[in-house]
Amino acid sequence: MSIFVHPLSDVHPRAEIDEGCHIGPFCVVGPQVRLGANCHLDSHVVLAGNLTIGRDNRFSPGAVIGGEPQDLSYKGADTSLVIGDGNQFREGVSIHRGAEKEDGVTRIGNKNLFMATSHVGHNCRVGNEVVMANGSMLAGHVHVHDFATISGNCMAHHFATVGTLAFMSGGSLARTDIPPYMIAVGWDSPRLAMVNEVGMRRRGIPDATIKLVKRAHRLLYRELRRSNEARDLLLADPQVAALGGTLPAELVTLFEFVSTMEQNGKSRQGEARRHQSPATPASTTPTPSTPTQAEQPLRRAA
Repeated sequence: MSIFVHPLSDVHPRAEIDEGCHIGPFCVVGPQVRLGANCHLDSHVVLAGNLTIGRDNRFSPGAVIGGEPQDLSYKGADTSLVIGDGNQFREGVSIHRGAEKEDGVTRIGNKNLFMATSHVGHNCRVGNEVVMANGSMLAGHVHVHDFATISGNCMAHHFATVGTLAFMSGGSLARTDIPPYMIAVGWDSPRLAMVNEVGMRRRGIPDATIKLVKRAHRLLYRELRRSNEARDLLLADPQVAALGGTLPAELVTLFEFVSTMEQNGKSRQGEARRHQSPATPASTTPTPSTPTQAEQPLRRAA
């Protein structure tokens, strides 16, 4: 398959562009960009910095991917951004490469949807099949786990973590972590209102497991029990006995997440990462956590 580059675009001769890519008019592709197969840049897209992109990604007009981190401590180091496969970056999306902290890398997984004007800050980690709706924003060092949904105009404070299949309702603020499978509601003092039952059903999680997660929510956030106490109560539940006496994987994930919050404060990974040393030069050439096309050598554009 051939590579199409519109004559009104500026693609640096050192950029590496794989087969099947389409680069529309008025795009800018920098010298350190590696673009995987079958990616599509509509128009007015900027790909900058040390940027590795997998295959089958689409970039809508006005997207700026790989720009410098908005961090006053950044001194121009060759930090990077790594993107997996099958993502959609809609109009006006901005994603910044890492600052000179942690490992100096911002990482995006596979099959995520970034709606118009959403923003991902430096050193963030976004998993797979995450949805970020219009106007949503992640500050630096935020982690978003697989299948999470961040609704319109939501914000996540730096070092917060949004757990697996968590759902942030429109206009919510994640000042601290949002545990897996929970729905967060509110701005000034967000609360974990209920379980993301619809999202769990869509992922094929059995009804019996959903009922146990709902009971765990009641124990943790209505009765305010500690995670170990809630776990013991569920292990004594007849439904768990019917499942062989062990908690389903979803409950294990939830209790591990909440237990870490209890040990480290309301942000699971904040304090540990806050004090890590700056990135070394070797850490600025990363590979994705899951092998993707982004790890494969790419052809240089003619």
